[in-house]
Order: sequence, then structure tokens, then C-alpha cells
Amino acid sequence: MPVSEAQQQEIEQLRDGTAKTLRATVPALEKMLYQPLPVLDQGFVRVIDYMGDDAAVVQAARVSYGRGTRKVSEDRGLLRYLMRHRHTTPFEMCEIKFHVKLPVFVARQWIRHRTASVNEYSARYSILNREFYIPAPDQLSAQSKDNRQGRGNVLRGDEAARVLSILREDAARNYADYQEMLNEDDEGNVLDPDRQGLARELARMNLPLSIYTEWYWKCDLHNLLHFLSLRADPHAQYEIRVYADAMMEALRAWVPLTAEAFEDYRLGSTHLSKGGLEVVKRMLAGEAVTAKDSGLSAREWRELMDVLGKS
Repeated sequence: MPVSEAQQQEIEQLRDGTAKTLRATVPALEKMLYQPLPVLDQGFVRVIDYMGDDAAVVQAARVSYGRGTRKVSEDRGLLRYLMRHRHTTPFEMCEIKFHVKLPVFVARQWIRHRTASVNEYSARYSILNREFYIPAPDQLSAQSKDNRQGRGNVLRGDEAARVLSILREDAARNYADYQEMLNEDDEGNVLDPDRQGLARELARMNLPLSIYTEWYWKCDLHNLLHFLSLRADPHAQYEIRVYADAMMEALRAWVPLTAEAFEDYRLGSTHLSKGGLEVVKRMLAGEAVTAKDSGLSAREWRELMDVLGKS
């Protein structure tokens, strides 16, 4: 189950409590606070805390004392200018903290973003739950033949069934061996009183990367946008992209004007190299540019044609 019974009780207690504050709050995000957004088969993302809002970014950019009498349209225009010209410092004034439950192999990809504060569930001190990521059938894809980091056609029939069987059987066997080495069952009871169990920090090494872990992940808005620009991209691995999609939902609730600018100028845009820009200029001038005389590598030419819808 994505949220344990104890976690659900904690969520209910936190949402039942209220606090009077002079800080800026965002009603749309307050409605989401603490609530898990389901991801994959047993994962989730939930917002635990945040600081600042769209107005805080604007205030930092203007170094002003308050909101004053400015119109929302003026704030929107400034935020879009900051995003368009990559003036990033004002976005660093806002922060957000997430609680994330995710498979270990996704966590190891995610941790490459070294601009956040992270505290992960420790398998040295606690026993990991019997929870593993098992892909949905439509996510069982073969290796792409022309992209070492991508997926190809979806596996079908007996081949897909065999892969799912291997994943389930390996997870069950490895977890059983994990318990055997710990000498503990699911309830923490000793399996065999006549022997000692292996230390938790050693027993965990036998577990597969599909097992779920949890962490608190806190970063400023600028670095969150950088993370999302890479992981909410259609080319990102599906299993991390769905987490980014859930975080995008929180972003839109938290800083809607910033999110709008981000989607217009980062997620929905593209970057052209000097050579790529020259090719576009030549095309606009009416020249029939080919891959051979473009001056671009074969791969860059294909990527440019994809962007221009000419592939």
C-alpha cells in the first residue's frame, strides 16, 4: 500500500490542526499539504512544507518591502521576463519540501541532482518493507535499437508474462532471504531463537533495486525547476517522469504564474545551437538545406528536424 496506516493517521492529525501565521500562504497548496499523490504501483509524492510564493519571487527581483499596489499582470510579466532570460536568483528565495516513496533504482537516478537536502529511510536502523515496484504491462519495453538510454517496442504475450514472473519471483525470493539473514519475520519476531541474525546494514545488500525506499527532499524553487526541466521531459525515463509529473501538479498549485512561465519557456521550448540557428535562418530565407550541407552532425540534424516537425 502506498501510505501505511501510521502515516495516514499522521496525515489526518496534521490536516486537522491549524496554525495562525503572518507568512505568505497559498490556499491551493494548503489543500494539498500532507496529502499523498499516488505514483507508480506503490509510490507517492506529498508536500510537507513550503516557503514563499509567486509574490516572493517578484519581491526578491525588485528588492521591495511588500506587495504594494502592483497588478497581478505586472507580476506575471516580470516572472515571465525572469524565466525567459534565465535570471534565476529570485527563484531561489522560495523553498519546498517533499516526502517521496520511490523504488531504489529511481532514487539512485534522482540523487544525481545534488542541489537538494535529502534524508532517506535508513536500512541500517530499520527493516525495509516488503514492497517492490512491478511495472505495468504497457511499460515492459525492449531496449531501443538506436538509443542506449531509451526503450523500444512493448513486450507482448509470453515474453511479457515471463519478465513479470521473473520480477515477482526474484523480489519474493530475495526478501525471504533478507528475512532469513535478519532472522526476523514481517512482525519483527525472531525466526530461530538458536541463532543470531545478520546485521541489518549487511542483510540489505541482497535486496533488489525494485524495493521501495522513502526520503524527504527539500530544495529551492530554482533547483526544483531545473530538476523538472530534465525529469518532466518526454525523453526522461518513465519511472522518474511520473514523479516529476506529480511534482508539477504541486508546482502549479504553489506558484501558478511561475509554473506557467516555466512550461512556456522551459518545458515547452527548445534550445538551438549556433549551427542549428543558422540552418533555421537559411530555411527561412528559402534555401533548401539538406543534412549533408547543414554543417550539423547526423544526430543533431535529426533532433533539429524533430523539433521543426520535418522528420
